[in-house]
Amino acid sequence: MARYRGSVCRLCRREGTKLFLKGDRCFSEKCAIERRAYPPGQHGQGRVRFSDFGVQLREKQKVKRMYGLLEKQFRQTFQRASAMKGRSGENLLILLERRLDNVVFRMGYATSRAEARQLVKHGHFRLDGKSVKSPSILVNPGNTVTLRERSKKVERVVAALDALEGRSVPQWLEVETETQEGTVKQLPVREDITLPIDEQLIVELYSR
Repeated sequence: MARYRGSVCRLCRREGTKLFLKGDRCFSEKCAIERRAYPPGQHGQGRVRFSDFGVQLREKQKVKRMYGLLEKQFRQTFQRASAMKGRSGENLLILLERRLDNVVFRMGYATSRAEARQLVKHGHFRLDGKSVKSPSILVNPGNTVTLRERSKKVERVVAALDALEGRSVPQWLEVETETQEGTVKQLPVREDITLPIDEQLIVELYSR
């Protein structure tokens, strides 16, 4: 399976915004965007001009990298969003937010989506009491996400939960820190997604 193995901080610099791929580092002065707010490479500090297509492409790449999807996965998600009722762009973001790896990240069990995806693949979580290892599973209202008993002592999970006090959990999710159980109260809406995303540009790109 294809996998990006380079520096994820280069991806943030390429897109010109924080993609929150490095956990707590993204909130510190070591963040690459804070130190070098220009694209990587020898021509990074030159003037950059994008055509309409280039602007649309960069927005799609930004969202794809933010949620950690490959091109085929992202296109399939968009096609599914287009077949749903309502606005395709909003449907796309809602589907991305409903992915299990994103929910684990949003609930505070991991400091980044990449870390959440790895924890899910290794079977550390249960969805409604059943073991799951697929990060792409979509959650529904009423679903509960819990840690396996022996996973509650995993160092990365403990550190992430300790840092949860400094982060906010979206209103559509609820987390009981004492029992380490998260519940999906309702489906997310566009207002719950505060990331700097212009989904209409992605719709225009795929409509070409």
